[in-house]
Parts: sequence; C-alpha cells; structure tokens
Amino acid sequence: MSLGTAFRSLIKPARGLLASSEPALKRSYAAVAEAKAVLEHELDSIRAAGTWKAERIITSKQGPQINVEGSRGSILNFCANNYLGLSSHPEVVQAGIDALKTHGAGLSSVRFICGTQNLHKNLEQKLAEFHEREDCILYASCFDANAGLFEVLLGPDDAVLSDELNHASIIDGIRLCRAKRLRYKHMDLSDLEVKLKEAQSSRMRLVVTDGVFSMDGDVAPLRGICDLAERYGAMVFIDECHATGFLGPRGRGTDELLGVMDRVQIVNSTLGKALGGAAGGYTVGPKPLIDLLRQRSRPYLFSNALPPPVVGCATRAVELLLASNEIAQSMTAKTMRFRNKMTQAGFTIAGSSHPICPVMLGDARLASLMADDMLQHGIYVIGFSYPVVPKGKARIRVQISAAHTDDDIDHCVDAFIQTGRKHGVVS
Repeated sequence: MSLGTAFRSLIKPARGLLASSEPALKRSYAAVAEAKAVLEHELDSIRAAGTWKAERIITSKQGPQINVEGSRGSILNFCANNYLGLSSHPEVVQAGIDALKTHGAGLSSVRFICGTQNLHKNLEQKLAEFHEREDCILYASCFDANAGLFEVLLGPDDAVLSDELNHASIIDGIRLCRAKRLRYKHMDLSDLEVKLKEAQSSRMRLVVTDGVFSMDGDVAPLRGICDLAERYGAMVFIDECHATGFLGPRGRGTDELLGVMDRVQIVNSTLGKALGGAAGGYTVGPKPLIDLLRQRSRPYLFSNALPPPVVGCATRAVELLLASNEIAQSMTAKTMRFRNKMTQAGFTIAGSSHPICPVMLGDARLASLMADDMLQHGIYVIGFSYPVVPKGKARIRVQISAAHTDDDIDHCVDAFIQTGRKHGVVS
C-alpha cells in the first residue's frame, strides 16, 4: 500500500466522524445564538427602563477627591463607603506596603492548609478587642461571612427571624440554612414580637438585622429588639458594615450607639468600608461559635486567606481607631451640615443622622440623569434604582466622609441645587 493510499484510508473515517457531528454542532450553535438573543433582550429592557448601571473609571486612589476618566481635573467623591477617609491614609497604605514586603502578595491557599499567618491572628485579636467580643474569624468579604454563618449555627429545629429589608447577603445566607424562616416587617417591633411567639417551639431563635440599612440610612431599633429577644429567649445578630468605625462614641458601631453592646451576641462586619476600604469581612462573637465556624463554615474553608497587604492595611486602620475616637466623632457635624442644607433647599433626604444621605427622586431615569449632570459640576455620585432599591424608590445616595471639608459639602449642595432646578426637582 502506497503512502497516499494509507493516508486516504485514515482520512475517510475522520470525515465520517465530522459529518456525523455536524448536526450536533449546528444545534449547539443554535442554542448559543438563542441564549445570546435572550440575554440581549434582557439587557435592552434594562436600558429602556433607565436602570442601566454604567461603571465609571477612576484613575486615582480612593479619597474625597478623585480623578475620573473623561473628566478634567479632580472630582469631589460623595459616593464611596470610605467613611473615615482611611482608604488612602498614609499610615494605612504604608502598613500594606510593609506587609507585602514581609509576608508576600498572597498565601495561595486556604487558612487550614497553609494560609494562616501571624498577621491574620493579630488582626482577629484586634477586631475582637475592638468589638469587645471573645473571638473573631476573618473572611474574604462580609458577604462570605453572612453566607457562612447561618447554616453552621442553625438547624431544622431552630428559627431565624429576619428584617424584610436586610442586606442581600443576609438573605442569601439564611437561604442556605435549614432553620424555620420568619420575616418581620421593616424595623417593626410589634411584628417581630408576633414572629417570636410563632417561633417559641424552636430549639434556638436568632433575630437578624442590619445595624444600619444601607439604602436608607435607617438605624435598627436595637434596644427594642434586644428587649424582645430577652423576653422570648432569642439571640441577636447584627450586620455592621455601615456602622463599624464611626457610629457610637468610640466608633464601635450601632450596638455601642444604642447602649446594647453586651446584649448583642453576634456581629458581622467588613474591612472594605471604614476600616481601610480594601476587602475582607469577619464575624465576632462567643468563642465556641468562632471555633465551630473554623471547622464548618464553607466560605472560610474553601476560600483563600486574605492577602497580607489587605490584612496589614486593615490592622493599621483598627489600631488607629483603638488609639483615638477623634475621627469617628468628626462625622456627626459634617453629616448634619449636608442634611440640613439639602432639606432647606427643598430636597427629600431619607434616614436621620447617618452619613448615608439618600436624595429621594423616585424615577430611575431622573436619578441617572441627575447623577451624570452632577459629574459636570465636579461631584461624583451615582443614581440607585431597581433592583438595588425597590421600584419607585430611585435615589442618589450621598455618603459623607470624615475627609470631606465644609467647603466640599457646600459645593456638593450647590451642585444639587443647580441640577435639581434643571430637572424640576426643586424651585
């Protein structure tokens, strides 16, 4: 047999295989095309509703003033969760650099294999001290902390009672557990009591609430919640992402602000907002709970350890707050300056005294257009609309930082007035 004949004898079966697979390939291509059409239709509907969330590109470090791609000069940032201005604090940044040099870029592993460094244990100890709790466990994010808690703590014989407006990560975390789920009306103590009565046959009862509800700046009625929990034999959990570092006389959070630190059993919070602004979350609470989370919490067991630079930055941020409450105390006057001036100008501001100051507009498209116009006035804010907030509740969420000056705040208010007049929101 010649070489050419042998080659042709090999090619014929291959051609047969290709020919037989053509219908399957066509079906596969058709399925992909159909999926793309469905997705494009969904995307078009988002654009048509005016709720498209474009990501602006920042070309500088986070801070009260930033550089934004497409804009000239520096822009005043009134949209970040950088409550204390620590994201670019020189000592916080240097601590991250030092940790990078001494402990490397990352651990390439989860904590129980070879991902725990002395840096992690030191930060956990300082966070437990900061919150005045027995122990602490770190996560890659507070979303992970919320996802990892409830299925470990609660079983089918238990009950969880959750505020209807709790953060999405709490909702998702509760879905993972097998406990009986009861949802009470937002900050409604009467409805919570009804639900607690329903849960009396359960082995354990856990009341779950945001300390501060991030969309509206509402502060949970923790005194009343703790009173009811004690009356009906329940524990209390709070998510403190929008309170840790700046609420309360020493910045310890909502539980300190309302005088119930010794009555709240479990606190989850973040390193990604006031405490340096990088990444990471944690749970603080009784040591047996923290020990159990280390053994069974899936986001902890199956996620890489926090990178050393992130841990270094967060540790220095916590140390600064442990040493002084000066930064935390500066927030109140600045927050009230903005709220009072905006209210006097005719705007509706949700919440009460929290640095989250939602400028309520109602219409999603209006919120987006006004936010774009504000950028032209040198102010970085973002319109919030469904599904981040309920339909008909669109707003521009302004966030005051300790790093903002009075002149910064006044400039922001003036820009809102000009933009609001343009769109008929204020006269």
